[in-house]
Amino acid sequence: MSKKKLYRPNVAMIVVSHNYPQKKEIFIAQRNDLQNVWQFPQGGIDEGEEVQEALFRELEEEIGTKDATIIAEYPEWISYDFPSKIAASMKPFTGQTQRYFLLKLGVDAKINLQTKHPEFSAYKFVKVNDVLGLSAAFKQEVYKKVINYFKKESYL
Repeated sequence: MSKKKLYRPNVAMIVVSHNYPQKKEIFIAQRNDLQNVWQFPQGGIDEGEEVQEALFRELEEEIGTKDATIIAEYPEWISYDFPSKIAASMKPFTGQTQRYFLLKLGVDAKINLQTKHPEFSAYKFVKVNDVLGLSAAFKQEVYKKVINYFKKESYL
């Protein structure tokens, strides 16, 4: 008998600079617990919390700002499994199911990684085609799918 997989509800965001759409540069942050692993801001959706409420809470918790506007939303939930090394610390969840948004930072947005519970040690803005080469292997398929969707819809 196989065990049923349990996915943690999560919100994730591709954040573009305030120079968008003239410059399509994407925010990516380096995890402070993994060497040379960069990712998009993301986080769990609390029980009873609306998806967009979680989106802006996580944005502030992870990069210190809520000064952003939603440009677009990926039309469906997208899931992935944690690698075994990570799964052990995320029990009872075997992975995450995410809702992705494309956000534009406000002109006066101030990014501050020194939040209450810092998850990132550095950040930078990169070209769309550079994201996959910097991200964790287990997230690349999801990133590729979401980026390709936003490209197809002419957002990126």
